[in-house]
Amino acid sequence: MDSNGGVAYKDVHKTIMPPQTLMRSALKPPAIPDRQPLGAANTGQHEFDVMSIGDIVTDDFIDLLEKEEKVEHETDGSSWLAIPFGTKIPFDHHEVIAAVGNASNAAVAFARLGLKSCLTANVGGDQGGRDMLAVLQQEGVDHRFVRINPDMKSNFHYVLRYKAERTILIKHEAYDYRWPEIRPDEDPAWLYFSSISGNAIPFHDQVSDWLDANPGVKLAFQPGTFQMEAGVERLKRIYSRSDILILNREEAVTVGGGNHEDINDLFDHLHQLGPKTVVITDGPDGAYASDGKARLKMPIYPDIAPPVDRTGAGDAFASTLVAALIKGNTIEGALQWAPINSMSVCQKVGAQAGLLKEPEIDSYLRKAPNWYKCEPLG
Repeated sequence: MDSNGGVAYKDVHKTIMPPQTLMRSALKPPAIPDRQPLGAANTGQHEFDVMSIGDIVTDDFIDLLEKEEKVEHETDGSSWLAIPFGTKIPFDHHEVIAAVGNASNAAVAFARLGLKSCLTANVGGDQGGRDMLAVLQQEGVDHRFVRINPDMKSNFHYVLRYKAERTILIKHEAYDYRWPEIRPDEDPAWLYFSSISGNAIPFHDQVSDWLDANPGVKLAFQPGTFQMEAGVERLKRIYSRSDILILNREEAVTVGGGNHEDINDLFDHLHQLGPKTVVITDGPDGAYASDGKARLKMPIYPDIAPPVDRTGAGDAFASTLVAALIKGNTIEGALQWAPINSMSVCQKVGAQAGLLKEPEIDSYLRKAPNWYKCEPLG
């Protein structure tokens, strides 16, 4: 799932309980068999509930003027942002937002949802790196495992915003990725592994080695572009070790193969890679989940207003789903949380401004329509 992919968003079911109760008993529609939570964090045994792993960046959001650009649609279904060539083009305004990126977005989401969150990433020895660490500090994300590279720059991306959509100009600095030294008393209960530079492919072996040495730690994997390009054979240890794998529908085809139009076929192919639970997001059609036996469909949460910016919607969905599971929820309950945070993120510019706290998710659950619930996938 790319850094901004995922779900695009539109009174919960009358029997839904607030999150504090969901921790003990998540909503289970009658046709869905009971299941145990994937695994709650044991704060008595772990320094951190979850460690997020991946790149951290600063985004410069540039708001384009609608009359100056246009979107062109190709016969193959692709869309292109068209800007006049060889001239000066005015723009509306720009906004710099530090400490974003898949893993950092997730780390902030975890912290806002009350989990003990830390991040493993790289920054440069510049002001950009200092600004990112300051944001993490402010958000309550522990950054002791963020490696500072004194003679390098920090990652910086440009986000071209056209209406509610965006095109991102990316450049990942060529850091020397190394797994940090983690003392036994610093072990996290979960790892959340997401987008990272193509230079970091050997780093995945270090992560896998550490997981082999710590079999009790659970893994959530939300692969990014370079990880998908590396192929499932190169990263088979990560896929097979994943307790939960989260992709959008197009990425599911890229990673596992199978028929794009047949969600069950996509699940069958992805489960062959080894993950225990697979979640596939499908834009306005909602999301699907499979534990290899039961399969579920969850609709999107209705938009409270027209979306402002869909940057980070996929990250919000994936991290909120994992947060609910860490807190002891079942997959059914987690699927109710995730679309709410994704909808909220789309209401503000950037990937983190709209991230909610648990009482706010509770409030949206209480106001959800009757149809907002999991159903068995036919």
